[in-house]
Amino acid sequence: MKKSLICAALAATLFAPAAFAQSTGGDTYRPDKQVGEGNAFIAGNVGRTDGGTAGRFGTGDFNVFESRDGRKTGYGLVGGYRWKVAPAWGVGIEGGYTDLGNLVVRNAFNDDAVNQREDTNALRGWIVGGNARVNVNPAWYIGARGGYFRASDNNADYYNSVGQDLGLESGGNDGRNSWYAGIGTGWNATENFSVGLHYDYFRAKSGDLRDPATGIKFEGPKRSTALLGLTAEYAF
Repeated sequence: MKKSLICAALAATLFAPAAFAQSTGGDTYRPDKQVGEGNAFIAGNVGRTDGGTAGRFGTGDFNVFESRDGRKTGYGLVGGYRWKVAPAWGVGIEGGYTDLGNLVVRNAFNDDAVNQREDTNALRGWIVGGNARVNVNPAWYIGARGGYFRASDNNADYYNSVGQDLGLESGGNDGRNSWYAGIGTGWNATENFSVGLHYDYFRAKSGDLRDPATGIKFEGPKRSTALLGLTAEYAF
C-alpha cells in the first residue's frame, strides 16, 4: 500500500506539469531536439543526510543542521541517457554511485589504520534506475528518479541488552539489494546545464546476518536514509 502511494505521488508530480505544459502548446523540453531524439548526461549532487532515521520515503527525523551516526554530508555521481518523448517530457536511464555521509573517517589523524568499513554505520553503494523530467517552461523543470540500490555491507558486532556479544556473522553479500527514489525541481540555466534542489530516499539494508552456532540466516537491520541537497546536471 505504501509503495502504491509513493508511485501515485511521483506520477502526480510528473503528469500534472506535463499536462499544463502541453495545454499551452509549448515545446519546453530541449527545443533543439525532436521527439524521439536523446542525449547523454552527467550529474552530481551533494547535501545533508538524516543519518538513517527515515523509516520510509518522506519520513524520518530529518534535520539539515544535525545528522545521526556520524553521517552529515552525502554526495552522488551518475551518468545516463535521456530521450525526449513529448514536447515537455524527457525520460531516461541512469547509473552511478552514492555515498551517504561517509566523510567522517576514524583514525585519519593518528597512527591507527584507516578502515572505511569501521566508520560509524558507513553507508554507500551503486545505483541503476530511471529518471524523468517535465519542463513546465523552458527555465523550470520538475524531476523524479528511482531504481535499484546495492548498499555497502555492514560488518559490525551485535550485542544483547546487557552488552554481551551475540557472535553473529555480518558483512555478507546477501540481503543488500534494495531501492531508491527521489523528486526535485530546479532551473535550466541553459539547454545543457541545470541546477536544482532534490530529495532522494535510499531504502538500504545492511545484509543478512548468520548465527554460526545454528547456521540460520536472518535479515539484518535497515539503514535507510534520505539526502536533501543541490543537484547539477550537464546534458550533452
